[in-house]
Amino acid sequence: MAKPVLQVDGYGKYFQLHEQNKLIPSSHNVSFSVHAGELTALVGPTGAGKSSVLKGIYRSYLPTGGRILYRDAQGHELDICLASDHQILELRRREIGFVTQFLHCLPRQSTLDVVAHPLFMNGVAREEARQRAAELLAEMNLPERLWSVSPATFSGGERQRVNLARGFIARPRLLLLDEPTASLDPETAECVIRLIERLKTEGTAMLAIFHHPETTRRLADRVIVLTPPPAVEELLKEML
Repeated sequence: MAKPVLQVDGYGKYFQLHEQNKLIPSSHNVSFSVHAGELTALVGPTGAGKSSVLKGIYRSYLPTGGRILYRDAQGHELDICLASDHQILELRRREIGFVTQFLHCLPRQSTLDVVAHPLFMNGVAREEARQRAAELLAEMNLPERLWSVSPATFSGGERQRVNLARGFIARPRLLLLDEPTASLDPETAECVIRLIERLKTEGTAMLAIFHHPETTRRLADRVIVLTPPPAVEELLKEML
């Protein structure tokens, strides 16, 4: 079997509230792998740290413990926990995409440019990038009348379609998905599922959290069950 694109070994994350002198566990001793052309799903109850794992891989959070080994397009292995900010920004620009639950963008930027932005950053000509963005937005059933305006005033479902299109457009080697279909109508959710299936056939490695168990059953090649982290007292004993 080919080596995984991502290998997570003993990942942990807790938050230190210094003013209150409290330790808040989020994720604990999480291990799994993600392979090209496959989707690994994270499941577990609220509080198990599913989103915390995604944010640790994307380095929105600095992990507290463990290793996150990423194998890039040239076959070089990098521990995301130890990587420099410059290395992380390069990975985000070229290889790792993250579709979060919320869309963040400049308020006056057109929807077409919001979606095309990852292509702009990778040197794709603006006309070509916008054309590819338009094709993807059409596939997401977002009305063409909305493409020239900012998504800041869109409904939650419309904003999520823009969010997904922006995440999919650059075809990253590793795609992180945090409940991508949660706010979508059934027809649009089905479009997104088909796009995910297409990305799998093209070789994208994916790590996802899904709102509906049936979506997990349909798309996941591997399922990782997370459990809530131990009590603070137990965690402190391990750290000492």
